Amino acid sequence: MGFGTKALILISMVVCLTSVAHALNAMAIVYSPPYVPSLCFGMQDQGTMIAKAHSGLFANGIASCGRRFRVRCLSGTNKAIRDACTGNSVDVTVVGTCSGCAVNELQLSEESFGKIARLALGRVNIEYEQ
Repeated sequence: MGFGTKALILISMVVCLTSVAHALNAMAIVYSPPYVPSLCFGMQDQGTMIAKAHSGLFANGIASCGRRFRVRCLSGTNKAIRDACTGNSVDVTVVGTCSGCAVNELQLSEESFGKIARLALGRVNIEYEQ
């Protein structure tokens, strides 16, 4: 097998194995307990690292019951507030839809929101990916 063929095979393998995940920008708002019951899991407790998504995200297949997202805070919604974000990311499980959310908005439990931002802010700009 020639060098060109080997190179082509290697490039093909890399292309096939490379993830094309792209983070989506959105806004996160905090929601308080109780977290049970949930739309997706009823009385089954899913812990505290959970989120609710706009029903439009369910309709277009981005979100669904049990889908996991990695969420990272980008900034506070008020640019005058410094250090809104902790620098951490958090993995959350979708447990339902949120009423009153904007189309590209996630509601994060107090515990998951607190991992990525100052809880007192209640609303931050985020990016999330599956």
